[in-house]
Amino acid sequence: MLRAFVFKLKESLVSVLPVTAIVILLNFTPLVNFSVRETLVFLISSLVLILGMGLFNLGADIAMTPMGEQVGSGLSKSRSMGLLLIVCFVMGVFITVAEPDLSVLATQVRDLIDGTVLVVVVGVGVGLFLLLAVLRVICKISLSSLLMFFYMALFMLASLVVINGNGFFLPLAFDSGGVTTGPITVPFIMALGVGVAATLGGRNTGENSFGLVALCSVGPILAVLALGMTARGELSYVLPDYSVDAHLGSEFLPTLLGVMEEVALALGLIVIFFAVIQIVFLRLPKKKIIQIAVGIGYTYVGLVLFLTSVTVGFMPVGYKMGHELAQNSSQLLVAAGFLLGLVVVLAEPAVHVLNQQVESITNGNVSKRSMLMALSIGVGVSIGLSMLRIWLDFSILYYLIPGYFLSLGLSFFVPKIYTAIAFDSGGVASGPLTSSFILPFAIGACVTMQGVDKVMEDAFGVVAMVAMTPLITIQLLGFRSVVARRVRERIAMKRILDADDEQIIDFM
Repeated sequence: MLRAFVFKLKESLVSVLPVTAIVILLNFTPLVNFSVRETLVFLISSLVLILGMGLFNLGADIAMTPMGEQVGSGLSKSRSMGLLLIVCFVMGVFITVAEPDLSVLATQVRDLIDGTVLVVVVGVGVGLFLLLAVLRVICKISLSSLLMFFYMALFMLASLVVINGNGFFLPLAFDSGGVTTGPITVPFIMALGVGVAATLGGRNTGENSFGLVALCSVGPILAVLALGMTARGELSYVLPDYSVDAHLGSEFLPTLLGVMEEVALALGLIVIFFAVIQIVFLRLPKKKIIQIAVGIGYTYVGLVLFLTSVTVGFMPVGYKMGHELAQNSSQLLVAAGFLLGLVVVLAEPAVHVLNQQVESITNGNVSKRSMLMALSIGVGVSIGLSMLRIWLDFSILYYLIPGYFLSLGLSFFVPKIYTAIAFDSGGVASGPLTSSFILPFAIGACVTMQGVDKVMEDAFGVVAMVAMTPLITIQLLGFRSVVARRVRERIAMKRILDADDEQIIDFM
């Protein structure tokens, strides 16, 4: 166990170090000027973040992933489809309502929309679409066809929201789809998919193991857009307090206790749910239950450390960085956004869970390294484009409509497993560091360039962009593999046709 923990710490160090280095290096330039207090808090938060990520990833390996797989395969083997679907809906609602990532977003818009209403609406959206995702595996329905249908419906509803005069809901709605697939949700849902696919997935078990996260990201967008259709009256955004002092001194203990309560709720709901399934259906051996319990303990401590560090150290620094870079140079803001995007995805806990599972399911054909490269480039481009949108002040639909049409179009030309992995990756890439560091970075830039009144329209939507661009980059990875295979086949055929007949040995 100690050996595995040391390995996870090394992975976390490599992931967090680039983000930390960029922030510290910028502090030595005239572009950004952090106080000594802010710098020290950020450095300490980075160390705590590394420890938290290490514990979380270890806990996910020995608890969250096995729990999801056991629930998926155990309920599938019971052959009670009604029970399986009911459990999936309830589980989808529970884990989303308790997802810390969603709470971070809800906190930043609490003066615009009641946080409880937003969280419950999003939870119901995830529950319904998790049920639909499991039905897709059972009925062997094409993921590409489902995604095409629901994204068409999504953009039609988005158009109605704009016509209704509530266009400022669009960025928040698309952001909601990104934040629901956070560090609690992803390991459990992806493992559930593996368990269901192993039992009911038929010949395409590998392909059917993915796609649950992709569909679960659509439900919240549709749910919040529907909420936007019913909104009436004037709604105004109130800028939260992003200063370091807001979470330090006498405020540190309430912040820590709040995070501990959120994570306890998140894991508590899953543990209670799993305990009921264990008693009624699974009846796993005592040794396995003890292992899962220890893993849950690691996951809890890791997430508390992770979320506390990003709230206390990363959120204030992200806001100030965006604010001061926007004051100095718009072009540098775009470049800084791209650079941050390249490295920030490395520090998302759920990304490492996804990459590990992708490498395992594809038997190494899609390596962790190629996945990380594709995700880094995609997220870098998305944040750079988001900064450009803040600078020039235009609707997010100018990005989302062509972006999703391109990604859905690519799904007809690449192996289906790449499409499933790509759409899962989009949700996974937009994790807690995106909503706690990149979103405040975008808000700081927007306040400087366009004012507080434009934050909802211009700054929000950056999470949605982070969720969209990996769909394109990873499918391009699949397209490259298809082209490379065909080129190899042509070269091999040409060698056969060009071979010297005299070199052929006739044994007759």
